[in-house]
This record gives sequence, C-alpha cells and structure tokens, in this order.
Amino acid sequence: MNVEQLLSDKGREVVSVQPHRTLAEAIRTLSEKRIGAVVVMGADGALVGILSERDIIRALGEQGGAALESAVSRSMTSKVVTCRPQTSVDELMEIMTTGRFRHVPVIENGRVAGIVSIGDVVKHRVAAIEAESQAMRDYIAMA
Repeated sequence: MNVEQLLSDKGREVVSVQPHRTLAEAIRTLSEKRIGAVVVMGADGALVGILSERDIIRALGEQGGAALESAVSRSMTSKVVTCRPQTSVDELMEIMTTGRFRHVPVIENGRVAGIVSIGDVVKHRVAAIEAESQAMRDYIAMA
C-alpha cells in the first residue's frame, strides 16, 4: 500500500495557516479542527513550513505567553520532510520513526496534495492485521 491509497481512504483535506498569522490563531485552528499540526502556506500556496503541537509547546517554553502574539513563522518547522503519493506506507513509517514526527505533507506536482498522520498509518496497519487474521480464520475453517 502507498500514500495515495491512504489519502483515498482519509481524504485530501489540508488545514493550513499563513506564516504571518499569530500562534494564538493557529492554536484556535488546531483546536477547532481537532488536529495536531497545520501546514504553513505562503500567499502563493507554496509550502513554507509546518506547525505542530510540539512547536507550540517549544515556543511557549522559550517565550512564555508572549509567544501567542508572535507570527507562526517564528515557531514553525521550516525544513519540512515530505513524501509523494507513490511513497510506500512502510517507507513512510520509517520516515516518521527516524525523524520522530507525526505529520508528513504529501507533495504532488509541486503542491501540497494531502497530509498523513501517524494515526492514519496506525489505522491502516490495524486494518491490514485484522484482514490477515480474518483470512487465516477463514482458511482454517475451510481446511
């Protein structure tokens, strides 16, 4: 299975913020959407960063409450690791594990085409294991 199939199952909606928005605005977006990260996009729609809960905690730890009024661009991760729709789920798991992050934007034709979370990967793996288990039970029942 690859990332394209994950996106087909979960959808391609990408929640984004602009780099000049405040951290407080980004936090409200995360809360309203019940998500753990937002993609940061420039005015031209290009990927310029990603802002995760971890980035927000780091900013609050360093700057205190004043961080809430600072621009997202000050706290975001600007060196974003991405994947392509053709990336295998196994490769994606390796990328996430090695990089120790939970969200990976998907780039297709130079644009953000989706975002995959570790929760999406786990959901896929659980479904695959359950299908395997059912297939084994069916095989044993027929034998």
